Amino acid sequence: MGGPLSPEDEGGRRLSAQLLSARDLRVEFGLPGGRVARAVDGVDLDVAPGEIVALAGESGCGKTTLARTLLGLERATGGEVSFGGVPLSHKSKALKAYRRRVQLILQDPTGALNPRHTVYDAVAEGLRIHGITGNETERVSEALARAGLRPPERFFLSYPHELSGGQRQRVVIAGALVLHPHIIVADEPVASLDASVRGEILALLLRLKEEMDLGALVITHDLGLAWSIADRIAIMYLGRIVEQGTVEQVLTDPRHPYTQALVSVLPGSLQKAQSPVREPIVLTGELPDAANIPGGCRFRPRCQEFSSGRAAAVAARCQHEDLEVMGAQTVDHAVACHLHRLQVKEAA
Repeated sequence: MGGPLSPEDEGGRRLSAQLLSARDLRVEFGLPGGRVARAVDGVDLDVAPGEIVALAGESGCGKTTLARTLLGLERATGGEVSFGGVPLSHKSKALKAYRRRVQLILQDPTGALNPRHTVYDAVAEGLRIHGITGNETERVSEALARAGLRPPERFFLSYPHELSGGQRQRVVIAGALVLHPHIIVADEPVASLDASVRGEILALLLRLKEEMDLGALVITHDLGLAWSIADRIAIMYLGRIVEQGTVEQVLTDPRHPYTQALVSVLPGSLQKAQSPVREPIVLTGELPDAANIPGGCRFRPRCQEFSSGRAAAVAARCQHEDLEVMGAQTVDHAVACHLHRLQVKEAA
C-alpha cells in the first residue's frame, strides 16, 4: 500500500496543503428549561499532513464533541470545518467522501468491532461501504500488514474474541488504513490497553505518520501520551482552547495557569524537562457546567493565580472580559490569559 491519495474533493479538484481546519467552531445543545450548553465555544485548530496534534484537557471540557464535529458526526452551530480548504458539507455524497479521508479510531476496540464479523470482514467493511473496487483481498492484506498484524492471512478468519486487546486495536486501525485516509482522529487510542501494549500502538501511529504522511488528531487526557507522540498540542478548557504550540513548548514551558496545573502533577521525567520545575498545583472545585460558563475568564473560579492575588493587576479583566478565540496560526506558542498578556507586554 502506498501513501494516502492526493487530496481531492468529490469533483477531483486538487485541495490545499492544509488539511483539517476548524475556524471559530461552536457547538451548542439545548437543555430543559431553555438552557443552552456551549460544548464547543469558539475553537480554531489545524492538523497538517504528517503531523500529530494532541487535544488535551479534563473530562467534560469538550474534546470529544469537538472531535465528533470535525468528523461530521455533529453539526456545528457556528463557525466552519474545512478539509483542504473546502468547507465541510453535510450533503450525503460529500459527507461520505469526506469520511473516507478523515477516519475515526475509537478508544474501545472491543466495542468498535462486530463480534460476529471476522477480521477480514471488519477491515473490508469500509471498502464495501464506499464501493471501492479492485483487489479487495490485497487491500485488506496490506492494511493489516501496515497495522502490524503479520502475516495478515493468519488473521483473516479470526474473530475479535480470539485476539488480544492490542491485536483488536490494530484491526480497528487497519480498518481505517484500508481507505487510505489523510487524517485519523483517535479518541483515547490506548486508554483501554495494558501498559505493555500502549507503547507498541503509539510506536505504530508514529510509524504510520512517517510512512504515509498521515496526519492525526489524538484526543487524550494524558499529557504523558501527548509528550510521547505529538508534534503540537492544544489544551482545551470548558469548550475553548486556552494554550497551544509545539508539545515541547507547551509542556516544558506552560504559560496558562490551567496548563501549569495539569503539567505540575506529571511524572518526574517530564517534570525535569520543565524550567523552572514547579510544585504540584491542585485545582480547586469542579469543571463548571457548559450551560453555566463563568463570566469573564472561564478559568478564573479555579485559577491559582487569581485566587492567590498574583493576578491583581488584571483582576478586573479576569472578572469581566473573556478572551477572544485564539487563532490557530497567529503565533507558535499562543496563550489565552490576561495575566500572560500583561507579562508579555511588560517584557517587551
